[in-house]
Amino acid sequence: MPLTFDDLLARARRLPLGGRRAILGVAGSPGAGKSTLAQALVRELNGAGEAWVAHVPMDGFHLADAELDRLGRRDRKGAPDTFDAAGYAALLRRLREDGDGDTVYAPGFERVLEQPIAGAVPVPPTARLVVTEGNYLLLDSGAWPRVRSWLDEVWFCELDEEERIRRLVARHVEFGKSPEGAVAWVHGTDQRNAGLVAATRDRADLVVPATALPVAEAGG
Repeated sequence: MPLTFDDLLARARRLPLGGRRAILGVAGSPGAGKSTLAQALVRELNGAGEAWVAHVPMDGFHLADAELDRLGRRDRKGAPDTFDAAGYAALLRRLREDGDGDTVYAPGFERVLEQPIAGAVPVPPTARLVVTEGNYLLLDSGAWPRVRSWLDEVWFCELDEEERIRRLVARHVEFGKSPEGAVAWVHGTDQRNAGLVAATRDRADLVVPATALPVAEAGG
């Protein structure tokens, strides 16, 4: 039987065991639908009741443009070494170990500004499941293996390559790039990053096809 979105909801519901907090990672190449899936899981699992599922995107750990300029990495923004992977791992550890304490505040990411925003994402003590999504959750270099160590499961979003690129170009245009600039960025920086991410597919606990996504729209 083909995997369905209902199957994903049922699997996610089973992750928290004995009341402890669990963390689900959603990985995939840029434009593959990570954000679409993560947001839909949180929305459907929470329903109209108390919020027991929280969404913490990896994008909040982008290095600021000023720091990328200092490091000489601005032209490859989005590559693995343009994130604070160790800081992200430290947050995931805190979320796992401090599940019954105070509200934890995670950084967010403002797509119009293309900058991280500190303290933008609250994770209340009532959250028993945290859904986090990002490109490099399964990468085996640098500090990224520390990230994977705090995730109960990692699902990999897989999308037809032509459709993934189309969505990614549309997203860049939506947030301010010219059509020509968007195409150049997608086929340059984004495509190099996509190759790194695609090579991590076999490390995932589950591969999620586009047919299991609830809505076919542009996303992470």
